[in-house]
Amino acid sequence: MEDFPRMSVLAQESRTRTGPLAWLLVLGIVLAALNLRTAVTSVGPLLDQLAGSLGMTSVGTGLLTTLPVLAFATVGAVTPTLARRIGEHRLLLLALVTLGVGMLVRSLAGSAPLFLLSSAVALSGGAVGNVLIPTLIKRHFPARTGIMTTVYTTALAAGTMLAAAATVPIERASGDWHIALGVWAALAAVAAIPWLALLRSEPERDTGSRDLGIRGLVRSRLAWMIAIYFGTQSMIAYIMFGWLATILTDSGFSTSQAGAVLGIFTALNIPVSILVPMVASRFRDQRPIVAGLVAFYAVGFAGLWAAPPSLALVSVVFVAVGMGSFPLALMMLALRTRTPESTAALSAFGQSAGYLISGAGPLLVGVLHQATGGWALPYTLIFVVLAAQLVTGLYAGRNRYLEDERPRAGDGSAERITV
Repeated sequence: MEDFPRMSVLAQESRTRTGPLAWLLVLGIVLAALNLRTAVTSVGPLLDQLAGSLGMTSVGTGLLTTLPVLAFATVGAVTPTLARRIGEHRLLLLALVTLGVGMLVRSLAGSAPLFLLSSAVALSGGAVGNVLIPTLIKRHFPARTGIMTTVYTTALAAGTMLAAAATVPIERASGDWHIALGVWAALAAVAAIPWLALLRSEPERDTGSRDLGIRGLVRSRLAWMIAIYFGTQSMIAYIMFGWLATILTDSGFSTSQAGAVLGIFTALNIPVSILVPMVASRFRDQRPIVAGLVAFYAVGFAGLWAAPPSLALVSVVFVAVGMGSFPLALMMLALRTRTPESTAALSAFGQSAGYLISGAGPLLVGVLHQATGGWALPYTLIFVVLAAQLVTGLYAGRNRYLEDERPRAGDGSAERITV
């Protein structure tokens, strides 16, 4: 039994894709990742204009900003089941087509209900991709999880920043928000092309004999630790993207200065997404990386809270480094499992539960800020979230596997789950 992990690694290495098919898979993953957040970040810069043009009420805009979390949580949960029935390559192709059609329809929408409905369709495609890509990395590149996670998260960060930064200039150049949003549907169509070619290499589908299932994961302590870790890092990200500009303007920054700092913060996600997986993949135990990233977060938020405004940019850089917890959380989905089927189950469970947890963050910050008129309670909340991230990350970062847990007889704790 002592040789099993070693034999498993050797078997995984033998399954790692090489040659032209590998490069086609890499291209497909990169193009898909570029699209997973465009439906989200292309809307934010035009939100006021969209509300006015479509006659969208405050309830409608609130629903629009909540839709990503709802879609990622609900659709992501059923993705492994869909993959078993349809096939992973076919499902990702279908997800990209769904994403593109949803964005195209909403770019043509003339009413708020149609815009919301088509946005939900587009986000559903992105939700499937969120779960499937870590699974495909585990299946096709099991011995190169670190480098492929770096490729994936870097493309994801680049797509996120591109849609956020380019939508307004496109709208100004064309004079029409319909065109500015429709451009991203074309990018989704391009991303589907490699997966059309990859349909011939569809992996053999698992019939369910090795599927952990939601019930098994609900009883797994490791699955919950990863889900909470994912949720806390996502919550911090949503808080920063939603409230950083307001925090800075309350500190004396002008609107343009706050926007520039937010742009720098967003851009820093790309080098962080490159470096963190490369470093973390060198170790079997990721706990030092977890602790280091939380330390960067803590220094950054302490600086934003208590340091002079002149040091705000330095504090934001520290927080941006702490955001490396996102690619690390994605890495754990593959590192803590032995098989692609387990990765799919953990990815669905961890991301679905995590996004549900994270969705409460920006709302709580807004409520606390409005109730007190200051930032002391919101920062206190952030440090509580960081404490939870540290505790769960230290548990999840230890070198262990989900398949080695199962419910003990007579109690609800998790010891080993048989796959």
